[in-house]
Amino acid sequence: MTLNTIGLDQKKTKDIANDLNGLLANFQVYYQNLRGIHWNIKGKRFFDLHVKFEELYTDANLKVDEIAERILTLGETPLHTFDDYIKAAKVPVGKNISQDEKAVRLIVDSLSELLKLERQILNKTDEAGDEGTNSMMSDFITEQEKTVWMMKAWLSETV
Repeated sequence: MTLNTIGLDQKKTKDIANDLNGLLANFQVYYQNLRGIHWNIKGKRFFDLHVKFEELYTDANLKVDEIAERILTLGETPLHTFDDYIKAAKVPVGKNISQDEKAVRLIVDSLSELLKLERQILNKTDEAGDEGTNSMMSDFITEQEKTVWMMKAWLSETV
């Protein structure tokens, strides 16, 4: 087994970085979805949702940077083109969504996809002893589970 400069198995970190690139691509699509619904939301709930969507896309933008920097920390190169993002993303693309319930549903569906990816990465990082990535995934999961709960409550649905 060959260790990299941060003491992790190079083969395992390459695999983790590949999964993080998939997460990065999905976060970029999620981020762009949030921008779109922020810009296009209409209706009586406009003021509340416009602010909430801005809060969410600001957070997503920070997470995109954290993921990319973690990929670099692991010795790999983060994806950085829209073409790469679209090819790798599983998050649904929201286009021309202006209705409040459709916008919130898009967020729930997107976060559900992100959570699946993050849990897969969490399991791999645990096995690899990659505490840095593991901690990041754990923090993301905790935040996103709460956001899903809140969005589902707004939709009058249960988790």
